[in-house]
Order: sequence, then structure tokens, then C-alpha cells
Amino acid sequence: MNALAPKPAGDAAVPLFELRGISKSFPGVKALDDVSFAIWPGEVHMLLGENGAGKSSLMKVLCGAYTADGGQFFLDGRKVEMNSAADARQLGVAVIFQEFSLVPYLDIAQNIYLGREPKGWLPGTIDRGKILRDAKALLATIGFDIDPSTPVHRLGVAQQQMVEIAKALSQDARILVMDEPTAALSDRETELLFAMIAQLKVKGVAIVYISHRMAEVFSLGDRITVLRDGKKVAEAMPGQSSPDELIRLMVGRNVDTSYPRNFAAEPGPIVLQVSNVSSPNGIHDIDLVVRAGEIVGLCGLVGSGRTEVARAIFGADKTSAGEIRIDGQLRSGGPDKASRMGIALIPESRKAEGLALIRSVGDNLVVSALQKLFPLGLFVPQRAREESGALVRQLRVATPSVKQPVGLLSGGNQQKVVIGKWLAAGAKVFIFDEPTRGIDVGAKAEIFALIDGLVAKGAAVLMISSEQAEIVHVCDRAYVMRDGGIVGELSRQQLSEENIVRMGMHHA
Repeated sequence: MNALAPKPAGDAAVPLFELRGISKSFPGVKALDDVSFAIWPGEVHMLLGENGAGKSSLMKVLCGAYTADGGQFFLDGRKVEMNSAADARQLGVAVIFQEFSLVPYLDIAQNIYLGREPKGWLPGTIDRGKILRDAKALLATIGFDIDPSTPVHRLGVAQQQMVEIAKALSQDARILVMDEPTAALSDRETELLFAMIAQLKVKGVAIVYISHRMAEVFSLGDRITVLRDGKKVAEAMPGQSSPDELIRLMVGRNVDTSYPRNFAAEPGPIVLQVSNVSSPNGIHDIDLVVRAGEIVGLCGLVGSGRTEVARAIFGADKTSAGEIRIDGQLRSGGPDKASRMGIALIPESRKAEGLALIRSVGDNLVVSALQKLFPLGLFVPQRAREESGALVRQLRVATPSVKQPVGLLSGGNQQKVVIGKWLAAGAKVFIFDEPTRGIDVGAKAEIFALIDGLVAKGAAVLMISSEQAEIVHVCDRAYVMRDGGIVGELSRQQLSEENIVRMGMHHA
């Protein structure tokens, strides 16, 4: 693979935007090491790399969130300064981050035009009517039919992602950065996004697209850059490469992307039993069982109620009917009691629900295991450090120290910490809600190997995933949801993407 791939035919003579020799360091970590990156008008430039490779740091430098320690910036061939987010906006850079930057208790329209509100007739006022009209028109262009006065905190993850897209598009950006934009979108929403990208390309907008989905890389990408350990290791055109070659460049080793495992021929006794459970959160008449030694999938379209089932089992949402049993014992109360009974929830939104971001990696790893590690109620720092250090090594968490604030880690490493805290607690029922969302292929293989190791030791796993290929390749069997209820169960022999889609869609 060439270190510098030729620019696509027909492009401008100079890049729209160029970063030369960018470096950025944090205490104990060199995030970027002499990275150069060019973006051409009307192209989709794919940026690949493992979690911690430097992708997010490079994008934060590009959007002005980080100030580079060294390097230069060029717009249309002329040198420019990039020292703040305001500089980036003036240069036409807009970013859709993987972790949302929305204000939960403002409505959709307010989030889209935050900081850019039109003035009202009276001094010091805002033209609320114009904001709502403009937001509604903008949302219509991306096929999102919703009242723009809806508070963001009432939206699901996929809907919040659509608001992020609308917010970025509202800025008339010349350079649009998308960090895993389809991670929480349904197939239909993904199709709409791809159609929007095609329209933006025609208008000459340059798109930097971070993705861990190889199908997207080769179907959308005009150019590919690969980062590893903070350095640029390759750049190529999609037609000159292959998924296997890109994966080797990303991780520096061969990775098996088929996630092979030994499926449970004879699973053990029932560990989790959900009987006729309904909840005010929208689910109804849920019946499912998970046995020791098996991975059971919970799938369906976005909004079908999968996450709501997970929250009800964990006690985060109250139930209005039915019962949940762990090893035959009735589960009652909230998440604290559920965790003491051995239920672990790895939530879809790790930052909002899975981590204490201002606390250290070590604190987050042991927080769910305090009763187990210190049964007498006396906290022993050395024991906590030993436990968290062992988990960091086991999970290959990229951190300079267990004292590092977990909020400073990459998304994939944060996910490993969320999983690790339940390993420390010794849970026996693991509910994984989108466990590989925003995680690179190398880390995916590690996480699936970890899950397989859990069930091999007798744990029961319920796994929610929007990637049907993961359900098919990893699960022993699966339940399919639609409109808040379970519409069927697929055995290992019946488990296929076609059957999941057919069962999960209306009029199946």
C-alpha cells in the first residue's frame, strides 16, 4: 500500500484542507506523532485505526477542540491558524462526534442552532418562531419527521444521532467530520445518511468519515488513511486495498473477524428467566430465558424495545407486570439489588450510564466490586490497585496508569472499563447492550473472545446488537423484537440475517 495515494481524478489542484506534521501529547501519551492529512473537495476520506490510534485526537485538532503541539494547517493552499473551535467554524469545519454534544434539557431546534440563534424584534430576544421553522425544514431534508420543540432528553440514541447530523449540516460546512455516524442508526436511517453524503459530495463538501465497518469503508470511501499508535502508517484508494490488508495495518497483526466460538451443544440450567414482563417504558409480555453457558441475542429494529428490556431486567426501569428470576430467586428492587444478585448491565451509553468520567480508571473498575473485595467495609487501596491493574492488563486497556481519569480514554477503552467493573464484581448474568458500538475490529475480536470466555465458565449472556452479523456469528440463539414485544425466537440453525430482518419488520 502506497504511503501517499494519488488524489482522485477530477479533484482540485490543491487540497481543500491540509494538516502537515501534526503532533499532540498528553501526560504519559503521545496521541499524534508527525501526522499529515489532506482532504479534497467532494471526497469521502475514510480514517481507520484501533481505539487509541489517534483518530479522535486528530479530529479534535481539526475542529479546534485540541491545540496541536506542532504542525501547520492549510486551507485552499494558504496557511491558516487553528487554535480554537471558533477558528474551525470560521474555516468551515463541522463535526459529528461519536459521543453526543447535545444539551439534554434543550429542545431539538435549540440544540441545532445553539450559539447561532436569530435575533427577535426586541433587543436581547430570540426569534423562536424562525428557529422552529428552520429546524423543521432542515430535519425534513434528512427524513426525520419529529416536532423540533421536543426536548432532546426524550429522544432515543438513534434520534439524538439524527439531531447531531442536522446540527452539523445547519452550519453549511465545507468540511464535515463524521465519527461513527451509523453506529446507532437503523438500516433505513443509514440509507438516508448515505443519500445525504452523496448530495454533499456533489456540492463539493469534503467529508472525513471514521468507521469500523469495512462495508462502509469500501462502499463510501474515496480515500483511506490508516493510523496506528498515533502515527500515519498508510494511505490508499479503496480499489487498491482489501479489508484484511487494512485490518493488518490497523492492528499490526492478523485478526480473525469471523468471531469463531464453540456454540453450546447442551447449555446448563436456566440462570435468567423473564416471565410475562411489562413496563411503563413500552415493553409488554416479555418472555425469555438465558441458560448458563450460552449467549442469547436480543435483536430487532432500532426502537423495538431491546434496551428497555435490558433496563427492566436490571431494575433501572420499573415493571408493571410479570416477574424476573435469577437462579430461581425473584428479583425485586433497583439496580443495586440486581447487581448484588449477580446481574451486570453494560449499557448502550457508556458515558452517561456506565462510567464516572471524572474518577480514575481504577476507581471505575472496582466500584461494582466493593462489597466483594472489602466484605468488612474497610477499603484497602493496595488491594484496589492490584485488582484494577490486573483488569487493565487482561482487557488491554490503553492507559498510562490506573490513576488516569477514565473520561480521557478513547471510546473503546472506556467500554473495556465498563465491562471490567462487572468482571471484578463476579457477575453471573451479563447483559451487553451494543457492546461493540464504536469499537474497532481488533477490540471487537477481544471483546467477543472475552464474552465467550465468560460463558465457557458458566455465565449467562444476553446480547443486544444492531449489527445482525454479530448476532448470527456469536449467539447460540436469539429473540426478535418488534413494537415493544418479542415476536419470535430463532434457534442456532434458524439464525440468519434474512430471518432476523423478516421477523423484525412489520407485515413479516
